[in-house]
Amino acid sequence: MLILMLRTDNPQAELYLFDGQQQLDACVWQAHRELSAAIHHRLQELLERQHKTLPDIAGIVCYKGPGSFTGLRIGFSVANALAYGLHIPIVSTNGTDWQSSGIAALLSGQNDTVALPEYGAPVHITQQRK
Repeated sequence: MLILMLRTDNPQAELYLFDGQQQLDACVWQAHRELSAAIHHRLQELLERQHKTLPDIAGIVCYKGPGSFTGLRIGFSVANALAYGLHIPIVSTNGTDWQSSGIAALLSGQNDTVALPEYGAPVHITQQRK
């Protein structure tokens, strides 16, 4: 089972490809404010290095936070869109063992359908300026 893993809770973004519990490849980069512009390109590079395509992905695991509101929002938007479009399961986990617990959840048949991040604090929305 080819599993895509994403972690976008801080300026250093992380993408991983696993075959079951074996890591095949990883892409870790300083995304900062360029995450939305780079994540699709980095994912494509990661897949190409393993001679894989998007339809080969059979499940997705996301690190759910806590962390950066914008980083988590971008990562989860990409992950949920891929899961929906490819008709594959998605789960979100956290903690130091987020990868292994996410793999275990997928392999046991868990599917969050729509993965949701945990920001670690209430979101503060400012009033719109006129």
